[in-house]
Amino acid sequence: MNYRLQIILLSVVFCFSCSENEIINENGVDLSLAEKTDLDFSNRILDAINIYRNSVDLNPIALDLSYASAFAVDHTLYMIDENRISHDNFYERSLALMQSPEISVVAENVARGYTSAEDVVKAWLSSPSHKKNIEGDYTHLGMGIIQNEEGIYYFTQLFYR
Repeated sequence: MNYRLQIILLSVVFCFSCSENEIINENGVDLSLAEKTDLDFSNRILDAINIYRNSVDLNPIALDLSYASAFAVDHTLYMIDENRISHDNFYERSLALMQSPEISVVAENVARGYTSAEDVVKAWLSSPSHKKNIEGDYTHLGMGIIQNEEGIYYFTQLFYR
């Protein structure tokens, strides 16, 4: 290959490569998205969920601030763009997470508009399907909690074991 063609190919690779903070997994999700979740809010929700789980004799859930949270943030951003909550593409998210040999089951809770961890957890516990996820046999939880431009919070939780 001539020198000029090598320079052109290297330039193309350099222009389209990921930034230093952007790590794209094999499923096309930027793993650095996990950093965009509201960590304080996530921890308060995790505490409220684990207090509830303890009250019904269930093991605590650990917060996953990488892979699952990146998928949760990605979905939260999607819901913000759509201006609605949904479980759109959950099947793809769950399949992508289950590519990890440690993950065999995935569940999801979503919400919008709550301003406190207590209120959103209380709402989820009032819904049989969301409560089932909170009480499920899960070990980890990824969260995507982001405010839209109007300051309204959107939430995605991805439970797994």
